[in-house]
Amino acid sequence: MLVEDRSAREDIWTRASPALAFVLIAEVILAGNLDWPPWANVLVLLGAIAALVAAVAIVNRLRDRPALALPEDVGAIELGGFVAIGGLLQLIGGQTTSAWVVCLANLALLLVLYVWIAYGVASILRFTGRRIGEQLAAAVGLLARAIPLLLLFSVVLFINTEMWQVFSGMNGATVLATGALLLVVGCAFLGVRLPREVEQIERDVAAGPELDRRQRINVGLVLFVTQALQIVLVAVAVGGFFVAFGALVVSADVIESWTGSDGRQVLSLHLGDIHVRVTVELLRVSAGIAALSALYYSVAVLTDSTYREEFLEELTDDLRTVFADRAAYLELRTARAR
Repeated sequence: MLVEDRSAREDIWTRASPALAFVLIAEVILAGNLDWPPWANVLVLLGAIAALVAAVAIVNRLRDRPALALPEDVGAIELGGFVAIGGLLQLIGGQTTSAWVVCLANLALLLVLYVWIAYGVASILRFTGRRIGEQLAAAVGLLARAIPLLLLFSVVLFINTEMWQVFSGMNGATVLATGALLLVVGCAFLGVRLPREVEQIERDVAAGPELDRRQRINVGLVLFVTQALQIVLVAVAVGGFFVAFGALVVSADVIESWTGSDGRQVLSLHLGDIHVRVTVELLRVSAGIAALSALYYSVAVLTDSTYREEFLEELTDDLRTVFADRAAYLELRTARAR
């Protein structure tokens, strides 16, 4: 994002072109129809290859390039051709409905590839992965400050009859919808706060010209992914604790008194006098408490000024180095232009 004169035509879609070519080849192979005899599918395959080569040649001629030349840049003509060619290949095989599906899938793929490449999502994930130990340590540090209220909040929910009745009575779709709702709310908390955090970091460490909108979005993504990882780690830890705790202390008789049945057993172990029993209901309740704890945690990290300072300190040092390199890079460009 900090590279000047960066354009989608030359720096994003050209990097995506190998993936797009692979998808087109796969769509050529899938252009056949299983209801047809082999010789007909062979003819369809040959026709699809010919149509693909012809389409590439037409696009190249429209861009004043040799018919079979590899593109030096990829623009609207090539992208439109990619979306349409996939559908046309399906039409050659007599699959009208599949043609529309393929066109929509190709369009969705373009969107995913643009976000993935333009905002360096792979680099962000690698960066965050290297910091996973540090993030876990930071999460534990915050939990140590918030643990009295968090444990009180979680344990009270766990031994609450209504909590077990609500989650044991849910079907799979409702459980997923509830989890999605809590996820959206948590992301909204992060999303509302991040622009202010990005502005603060820029004021503290930025050198050279101000960042533009896309560059600020990129910095915001780094913060979002790193902070979201901490929240996920906390949710997994809380959920794992209550699965283990419930497997030891919540017996079949207790579950029956709370829910009206002894639960759908997933795992049962006898360790001497200790009976470890895991049920679907226990997993659901533990997951629900983990999600609610993660929501609480996401609010805590946004309202705890001490945590924000600890969380941003090392990341700010990294950004200070990056922004200093950017300032030197811009000075070299200016000097070369003069």
